[in-house]
Amino acid sequence: MKLSKVIWILIGDAITLVLVTVYGFATHETLGTAGTRLLTTFIPLLVAWLLIAPYLGVYQLSLVGEFRQLWRPFWAMVLAAPFAAWMRAAWLGTAILPVFVVVLGGVSALALLAWRFLYWLITTRMKRTHG
Repeated sequence: MKLSKVIWILIGDAITLVLVTVYGFATHETLGTAGTRLLTTFIPLLVAWLLIAPYLGVYQLSLVGEFRQLWRPFWAMVLAAPFAAWMRAAWLGTAILPVFVVVLGGVSALALLAWRFLYWLITTRMKRTHG
């Protein structure tokens, strides 16, 4: 049962990062022609997240279920964003733009915070109705 909860959280995190990536391309009005270029942002973002987030306890179910711990995914993404930007720049052979790091980190952190709040809300209500 616990493993399935972690898997749902991981899936939600990945979907959130896909949506952030798509949103980024859409705001630059390049989504229609992006194609596989989406992967040059999504893959480094996901890899950085998966490498850094566990160290901040974002997958510990005892912490995920506490409202006071919702800061963990937010700050994990703030830490992961520079690493993701570095991986992306290395992949593309380009420079790292500081504004890209700030926007990527901020938007991703807020999106993950929203997703994790939604997860917390759903699981809290399920506990109340199902004991």
